[in-house]
Amino acid sequence: MTAPSTFGLSREARNLHWLLTNLVEEVPGIQSVAVVSSDGLLLLSSDPGHAEQSRQGRPAKGPRGSSADLATIVSGIGSLTVGAAKLMAFGGVKHTMVAMEEGSLFVMSISDGSLLGVHGSAECDMSVVAYHMALFVGRAGHVLTPELRSELRKSLESGSAGSTR
Repeated sequence: MTAPSTFGLSREARNLHWLLTNLVEEVPGIQSVAVVSSDGLLLLSSDPGHAEQSRQGRPAKGPRGSSADLATIVSGIGSLTVGAAKLMAFGGVKHTMVAMEEGSLFVMSISDGSLLGVHGSAECDMSVVAYHMALFVGRAGHVLTPELRSELRKSLESGSAGSTR
């Protein structure tokens, strides 16, 4: 994994990048990771190469090769499960897991509607991924303020440090 350029970002933003990089590097089987705001916008991603591969016509593993597509999927699943929880009156959604033949998708609430989404390979240990996601959420949840979300979004739009892989 290539470390992103975090020059010019706040300490909290750099720490969040570090946490995401650590999650991807430490947990076997993780394909890509996206942090999504409550309004569905990508804030942080682990896979800058996917978007470039997609533009060059090369196949990339994962949701259409784009971190923006992973963000869309994570946001949609998050909204669907929140709606289902309200209909069932079971309280808030903590996490969602979708097991597929050739991979898994994990979605976990961070704070204020923000979500952490992880695309894992078929060989990943789901309990290990869920454990490390919970660690990430525990460490990142209190720092993911509206100001930090705005900073991450701006850095992603400028292309300076939005991805960590």
